[in-house]
This record gives sequence, structure tokens and C-alpha cells, in this order.
Amino acid sequence: MVKIKWHRSDSIGSTNSYLRELNGGDPGFDFEVAAADFQTAGRGQQGNKWESQAGKNLLFSILAHPANIKASEQFLISEAIALAVLDSVTQVVEPGLAGDFSVKWPNDIYWKDYKIAGILIENTLQGNLILDSVVGVGLNVNQELFLSDAPNPMSLKNITGQDFDRNCLLEDIVKRFIGYMEMVSDADTASDVDVSSGLGKESVERLYHSRLYRREGWHRFRDAAGCFEARIEGVRTNGLLLLETRSGEQRAYEFKQVQFILPEKE
Repeated sequence: MVKIKWHRSDSIGSTNSYLRELNGGDPGFDFEVAAADFQTAGRGQQGNKWESQAGKNLLFSILAHPANIKASEQFLISEAIALAVLDSVTQVVEPGLAGDFSVKWPNDIYWKDYKIAGILIENTLQGNLILDSVVGVGLNVNQELFLSDAPNPMSLKNITGQDFDRNCLLEDIVKRFIGYMEMVSDADTASDVDVSSGLGKESVERLYHSRLYRREGWHRFRDAAGCFEARIEGVRTNGLLLLETRSGEQRAYEFKQVQFILPEKE
């Protein structure tokens, strides 16, 4: 049985930083979760600040100890948490809305062209394996008004008009994440969430690819050379995004090397 240690707080600097300071955590637990109603120093990718109204959203991090995941395969953790969040939010909205949720590479969660969740992952390596992984999630749940200059924030309440139980969402996401981690890391623990009929890393990768934002058709992108049109060919095991341009050129990008050009707000 999976053992989870919970750390809950009204306010904290950063849930990721809190778990990192545990120096590997409590050896008596398989996972540790830090959750807060408010973060004074919440972070997104590459130091970006994450806006969240106190007591309205989910702000949490998970400390995991992946079994047998190579450093070169660390993107599997990104796929696992993205799918866990996506599964959870699509289960709580009406079926007619669920199909508009997707994963924007590498691991943002989108509804249509709007961002509802961001993820920050920090790994500690031991040789060529991952020793510890701190997986931070910010999910917009019940906030209605966003004041930052972020281009496209959205919450579940904005989408549905309903309030959601944040604790139920949190516990569901954590259980689903554990299930996906068991699939990709050869863990010998047993979760009580059936996340897929398939088994193993390949199944998780295929599921992730099938739920990518803009996974079909031609779309506009921007790299260091300028704007161009391309379609998504897939994502490599190491996380590189594969694009094919209109001229048939194959391109591979690391995170931040290419941007999706989003529609202008009306």
C-alpha cells in the first residue's frame, strides 16, 4: 500500500522549496505532498511568478522517489503529472466540456486556448538515475478574476460557473499521479486508481501524445528565426518537441526554444 505524508499550510513561500528542503523526505513514506492556500513566492517555469488568489486554487507539490527512471527519461515524470491533472479535471466537468482540455507541451494544462494549470518539476540525479523529484502544480480552480499580465489564464469556475472542492481534486490528482508513476518506473507499490488499460512507459507516452494541444492540423509557431507554420509530429522520450514545417522540414525543439502563437484576445 502506498504511504503518503501530507503537509498542509495556510500560507507558505513555495511548496516546491518546502519539499526540497526536506533533503529527500521521510524514508517511511513513498510520497510526500505539500499543499497551501497561498504561496508568497510561488514559481512557474524558469522563475516566472504564478498568480493565485488565497484559498481559491490548488497550490501543491509532490515529492517522489522514482524507481529506475533514467535521467534521459525524466520527461516521463512530466507526462505522468500532466496526465494526472488532465484526467482529474475532465472527470469533474460536464462531458461536453471535457474534450476541450489538453496538454500544451511540455506540461501546461489548457482548456481551448486558455491555461488553467502550470507545472514545475525539479529533479535530483544520482548517477544516470533520478533520485528524487519535486513536482509542483498550480491549478486554477475557483478564482474568477486574474489581475496579472499573463496572456490567457482561466479557471474551472470560469469554464463551468461552478465552485469545486479543492481537497477532493487534490487527493484525486495525487492518486492518479501515483498510478502513472507506477506505470513508468517499475514500482512495486499498488495504488487504487486504474489510470489506463495499458502498462508501461510506452502506454503513458502514447496517451500523452494523443492529448496534446494542437496535436492535429497546421498551426503558427515562433522560434529564434521568426514565425512559421508547422504541425506536431510528436514528442521524443527526452521531451523534445518534433515539428514538421509546410516545406516538409523536420525540426526538434527544447523547451523555450519555440513558442506557440496564441490567438489574440477579443
